[in-house]
Amino acid sequence: MGAMMGTILFLALVSLVSHPLVKRFGRRVFLALAAAMAAVFGVFVVLSAEVFGGETLVEHLEWIPQLNVNLTFRLDPLSALFALLVTGAGALVLLYCSHYFDDGELGIPRFAAVFMGFATSMLGLVIADNVYLLFIFWEATTVFSFLLIGHVLRLRTANSAALQALMITTLGGLAMLVGFVLIVQAGGTPLLSEIIADPPQGTIVTVSVYLVLLGALSKSAIFPFHFWLPGAMAAPTPVSAYLHAAAMVKAGVYLIARMSEPFADVPGYRWTLVILGGVTMLVGGFRALRQFDIKLIVAQGTVSQLGLLVMVIGVGDPRATFAGLVLLFAHAVAKAPLFLAVGVVDYSTGVRDLRKLSGIGKRLPVLAFVSIVAAASMAGLPPFFGFIAKESAFAELLEVGASQPAAYVALAVAIVGSVLTMSYMIRFIWGAFASKRGVAPTPIVTKVSSGIVVAPAMFAAIAVLYGVASPLLDPLIRAAVPASPAGDPEHLSIWHGFTLPLLFSAAIVVLGVLLFFPAKRLAVTLPPPSERFSGSHAYWVATHVLDTVAVKFTSLTQRGSLPFYLAVILAVVVIALGGTVLSVQQWPEELSLISSPVDIPIAIVMIVAALFAMRARTRFQGGLLVGVTGYGMATIFALHGAPDLALTQLLVETVTLIAFVLVIRRLPAHMASRPRLAKRTFRLLLGTGVGLVLGTVAVVSLGARIADPISLGLPQLAVEGGHGYNVVNVMLVDIRAWDTMGELSVILAAATGVASLVFLNTRNDQSPHLSRREARNATRAHLLRVADPEDPASRMNWLLAGSYLRPERRSIILEVVVRLVFHGLLILSVFLLLSGHNAPGGGFAAGLVAGLALVARYLAGGRHELRATVALDAGRILGIGLALAVTMAILPLFFGQPALSSSWVDVDLGPFGSLPLVTSTLFDIGVYLVVFGLVLDVLRSLGSEIDEHEEEDQAEFAEEVAR
Repeated sequence: MGAMMGTILFLALVSLVSHPLVKRFGRRVFLALAAAMAAVFGVFVVLSAEVFGGETLVEHLEWIPQLNVNLTFRLDPLSALFALLVTGAGALVLLYCSHYFDDGELGIPRFAAVFMGFATSMLGLVIADNVYLLFIFWEATTVFSFLLIGHVLRLRTANSAALQALMITTLGGLAMLVGFVLIVQAGGTPLLSEIIADPPQGTIVTVSVYLVLLGALSKSAIFPFHFWLPGAMAAPTPVSAYLHAAAMVKAGVYLIARMSEPFADVPGYRWTLVILGGVTMLVGGFRALRQFDIKLIVAQGTVSQLGLLVMVIGVGDPRATFAGLVLLFAHAVAKAPLFLAVGVVDYSTGVRDLRKLSGIGKRLPVLAFVSIVAAASMAGLPPFFGFIAKESAFAELLEVGASQPAAYVALAVAIVGSVLTMSYMIRFIWGAFASKRGVAPTPIVTKVSSGIVVAPAMFAAIAVLYGVASPLLDPLIRAAVPASPAGDPEHLSIWHGFTLPLLFSAAIVVLGVLLFFPAKRLAVTLPPPSERFSGSHAYWVATHVLDTVAVKFTSLTQRGSLPFYLAVILAVVVIALGGTVLSVQQWPEELSLISSPVDIPIAIVMIVAALFAMRARTRFQGGLLVGVTGYGMATIFALHGAPDLALTQLLVETVTLIAFVLVIRRLPAHMASRPRLAKRTFRLLLGTGVGLVLGTVAVVSLGARIADPISLGLPQLAVEGGHGYNVVNVMLVDIRAWDTMGELSVILAAATGVASLVFLNTRNDQSPHLSRREARNATRAHLLRVADPEDPASRMNWLLAGSYLRPERRSIILEVVVRLVFHGLLILSVFLLLSGHNAPGGGFAAGLVAGLALVARYLAGGRHELRATVALDAGRILGIGLALAVTMAILPLFFGQPALSSSWVDVDLGPFGSLPLVTSTLFDIGVYLVVFGLVLDVLRSLGSEIDEHEEEDQAEFAEEVAR
């Protein structure tokens, strides 16, 4: 494992442990998280030294080669710059968090874990070379940003903004995935570096480029997707500073910077980015002048500057890309401290409305100075980094404009947008820190520590340092862009003489100052801009229409009638499969109705049971008769050489039957009255159609096979690849273990769904816990009493919670039998688990056997016995099982093997033979725990909880009778 993979893994592990650490030690852990991020920053400083020295670092690990999804990371000058930005800015923001949050504030442990997860995803995004891996990290940043924006769960605006950001960026990301698939097919490689080095051509490539751009533009909040970013300001200030100034919104710009040089000549590419970027810059700038919330001034300014970045880089010339990258880093080091300063003002005063803020500069002079420096850099004043970046952009756009007219358009918009930037930055400083006439000085209601200014001060210091020492930064950014045949970009310097860009800068300063005064008055007098034709209104209309259609469609289809749902599902099966069968018409040459004479009586029993099930009058009768068909199928499996399938079918049918019996206790004993003739006729026709279609599908499937089945090679593959002779079990835990992982997730979701339908408040069993010591003491006390043979209450307790069981509900025979067979069933389950790799069994069947042992304890002793037998919560057992399975899936990656690979060792036991130890057995243990947890969850929800409901109903009925 290389250094890049190591840093990703390190940050991921830090993310996992940050939640319990912050929960235990409070906000001080943010200092440790900042140190961890700074350490990763140091690693990339060392790696970047090699990269800027002329090397390109590549790390590769096979993952899913069949789908071209591999762990390929590449560090070149461009990705190195972004990696330094992500980790360096992340360390400073985490340092700020250690002073910003309070120890008693809700959700801080979750915030720390999600923030570190986002930083990990963002770092993986900028160094990933495989486009599918890049997309995985891309979507991970979307999910983590959703959680961070909606951090304050009780704040409805935060939840709405988080959902809006999630939907917009996710839809763009899905379009980008389609674009990646098309461009990989056209280019023949999933590596972004190879696609850029030899870009494919053609109409498909043009479509794919625009699909990728759609994802990039939505991520970077470019018109018409710009509206989600200001709404996301409902997030805590550190989120705004990191995600929306230094990291997440830069992901789209990063991707555009990668694509601009090789795909700039795609029809309409340049003009699309220049026009959309220009509109975004102007709209954001004008809206910033209309805001009274100082955080929204900075947010709208961020939208404006993102438009500038996309517009300049979108020109598609390496010289303009060079200037765009300089602008990008200048924006990051200036805008992040402005967000952090807003957080300090909001934290200390509780006010963000500039009409109510007054005199803050006198009370927080250091913060005011830092903010002025950052705003000056943002406005492009010398000698700050922002001035260097703006001069570079003007100069390069002038040069490129001679060959690309789009550059002149970008230059004109950039000049107008810079005037707006100058004006709204003055408005921000005046609104946040100035003493205003007629406004009382804003009191400091919460004192802030002096350390909270350290992070924004360091950002501002970088803006000053890069302004003065910009020639030192010049070769680094120059190395990140390809060479231009038209010449190299102008070197970064604070002074180039009296040039046209300098004249533009002077005019921008003058016009920006002059615009501030009328804009200040007009912002108060003019009505707010109409949202009717804005992107946010279009989003609201679209979601409203979607909600309306969903409600109407749901009311039409979800009628609360199980027969209706089954009828729809089965009708679709008949129509879809029946039409397919009629179109195929491939029948087998030979058709054998039976393979053994024993099949005939079994089939007769199953058919008769099905017929009687249709005539059953009680639900219990119907359930038992349906179960007969399941047991008949298990018998057929056993007779045809499939003991694993037979065992699993037998156990599943038993557990299902028990769950059904538990459920029908809350239902009427007798079924509803017989339906009318029309309904019965429809059901008969539908059932006949399903039977005929499925039977025909089975026959056609036999005749449609034109190649040898894959099952012929499975026995050898099971031995050579999985070191096991039970093909079924090896398939489940090795050959097709990915499917098993998905099935475990489905089981977990099913258990959660069952519990949520039954438990009223919490999933945990609230019955009193009886420890084994308490059970022994209760039994000892019972034995010391003088037993009365005529008194059922004086019988011996064969169960742990027998003293809780009412005498009239006890059965001595059942208690003794359960006491005798319980441990045997558990031993059998362990035997099936350990022997399943080479003999019938496995984790699934073993888990069901262990679950049946619990069923026996519950039937004999009730819910208290179940609680005394297994003290652990079912949800924890399910989680541990799934975590163990996931761990065994990931673990081979650390040894350079594909996920879910198996390894084994044969332990020589001398005269006792050899004991094979296979790592997939640990995966099977995870399956065992998940299945066992599912049965326990079903027993506690459909059993214990319903028992408690019945007891409460009986108690209420008794009270009513007594009254």
